[in-house]
Amino acid sequence: METQETKVKKARIHTVYKTQDGGRVPSVTTILGILAKPALIEWAWKLGTEGIDYKQVRDQAGDVGSLAHYLILCDIKGEKPDTSEYSAKVIDKAETCLLKYWEWRKTNPIRPIMVEEALVSEQYRYGGTLDCFAEREDTGEFVLIDFKTGKAIYEEAIIQVVSYAHLIKENGYDVNTVKILRIGRDVNEGFEERTIYDFETGWQIFLRCLDIYNLKKVLKS
Repeated sequence: METQETKVKKARIHTVYKTQDGGRVPSVTTILGILAKPALIEWAWKLGTEGIDYKQVRDQAGDVGSLAHYLILCDIKGEKPDTSEYSAKVIDKAETCLLKYWEWRKTNPIRPIMVEEALVSEQYRYGGTLDCFAEREDTGEFVLIDFKTGKAIYEEAIIQVVSYAHLIKENGYDVNTVKILRIGRDVNEGFEERTIYDFETGWQIFLRCLDIYNLKKVLKS
């Protein structure tokens, strides 16, 4: 089968989300930006005490994460990736992530329905781009899968993926299962699969973040 060739850019693409009436709405990641991130602050402080510029470490890790994410989604879509803008070191680490995903896929066959799909909630007026919504070929379940690279699955990731599940439901699909796959960027960071069972708690936290985000906009006006 002939594949489509796509190219990943280091600069992140900013998606603009709009409702049917043309109103621009915030993204899930923008809304969750109001949450404190103590783990990130502690990590940056620790690197600083060791004389390491956390920005350089962050940027390289970000490149690895972005490329790994891109390689996995290209694999799901059957597209040929172009990694020419990345160094050999970054490519090697990203391909390690891809190998971990392939290992998971052996026992988790999926048929993709939506991949990198941008959706908008007309009711709650927010938008988000999900990673992968698919049907499991062995059980027939509809599963939302979010890919994370790094050392841990943080609470913010759970809130994020639950908000994506609501976007899918509002757009007419059933969601039976929500999973986060944490794919470490090297052998030491490992691999973790977490199934989210409690949708309601994460959703209520998201709604409160959305309320605060909207109220802060009013305050600034």
